[in-house]
Formats: sequence, C-alpha cells, structure tokens
Amino acid sequence: MNSLLVSPPKLIQRLFSTREWSRPNNEKTIYLTFDDGPIPIITPWVLETLYKFNAKATFFCIGDNVNKHPSIFAEILNNGHSVGNHTQHHLNGWKTNFKNYIKDVELFENTFTRTIKLNENNYQKTTICNLYRPPYGKMTSRQAKKIREKGYKIIMWNVLSMDYDANISEEKCLENVLKNISNGSIIVFHDSLKAEKNLRYALPKVLSFIVENNYRFSKL
Repeated sequence: MNSLLVSPPKLIQRLFSTREWSRPNNEKTIYLTFDDGPIPIITPWVLETLYKFNAKATFFCIGDNVNKHPSIFAEILNNGHSVGNHTQHHLNGWKTNFKNYIKDVELFENTFTRTIKLNENNYQKTTICNLYRPPYGKMTSRQAKKIREKGYKIIMWNVLSMDYDANISEEKCLENVLKNISNGSIIVFHDSLKAEKNLRYALPKVLSFIVENNYRFSKL
C-alpha cells in the first residue's frame, strides 16, 4: 500500500499549495468527506451513521450517480451536508485531455443545477456547489488552473482511508485513519460498493474516536 496516498507528505502539499489539504484551526475540527456517491444502500447507511453521531460531512458526488439517484442526493442536502463536484463520469485527469475533462466538470454543473431545479420542492433549501475534488486525486496543472478560474476550491486530503482497496483489511483501513488523524484533517471515505466492507467496519469506529477525543465535526 502506498503510504504517500494515505497521508501525502508536506512537500507535496507545499508544491500544490493552491489545493486544500487540511484546515488546521483552534477548535479541534475534523472534516469527513465521502467520494463517488450517491448510490442506494451505501449512501443512506452513511447518512444514518453520521446522524447518530450528529456529524456533518461533505459528499463529492459523481454527476451520473446524481442523475440516477436524485432522491438520495436530496437526502444528503436535507440532512445538512455539503456537496462537491467529482466530475460527471469519474474521469482521471492524467488520462483525459483538457477539453474533455473540463467538459465533464461542466456536465456535473448542469446535472447539479437541473436536479436542484426539478426537485426544488424536495429540498429544505437550495445550495451552491463550489468545491471540487479530482477523481483519483489526479489532474494536470492546466486542468486545475481552469477549475479554479471557474470559482472552485480544489479539495484534496491529508488522510485517505483506502477503504476502496480490496487488498487491505478492515483493521488496516481503520488504522490508516486513526494513525494520521489530527486537528483540521480532511479525511476521505467512499460511499461506493467497492468500499462497502471496509467502510461499514471503519466509519462507526472513526466517528466514536472523534467524539471520544473531543474533536468536532464540520462540513467543508
């Protein structure tokens, strides 16, 4: 397992300082994030688990999944969480040319706006979407520059659970988080089928740890 992915070195964070890796503060705050949803069963379970701990989080959604499951997307917002753009089709920026990559970011924007408009009666309130996370954490500097010009904050992480990796155990997934968590940490989980086994094991234990150590939860 690549430890550089789990907790990127400070050098990497400084080299890409226009991307946000953590939010240190004076209030011992932790920022939970979830990538790749919304999907049935997994995302509603995450929402239920967060509710039990009175925890707010940020969901970086795939536009195609929003199209397929607008009611689950509405549930995310109506539970007081924030959402971010994770492209329409989960594109790898290193393998996608500039024009097609930006087009996919804009397709998400169209999906987001259309879903809010068509389902406005299902939302407690409308919301903006100015957060962006590149799928796989991979994007070129040119892509990143254009996305910032569009008004997005690019959100990375300083703690990656690796819950999606079938080669690591549930215990290792939990360890990845608990060994690296600190004030201001941005933690990545995935509300996806690939991550389900590790996520169901690790998330409640991470939430308990955060509460027991007097951190507070916040959305980005």
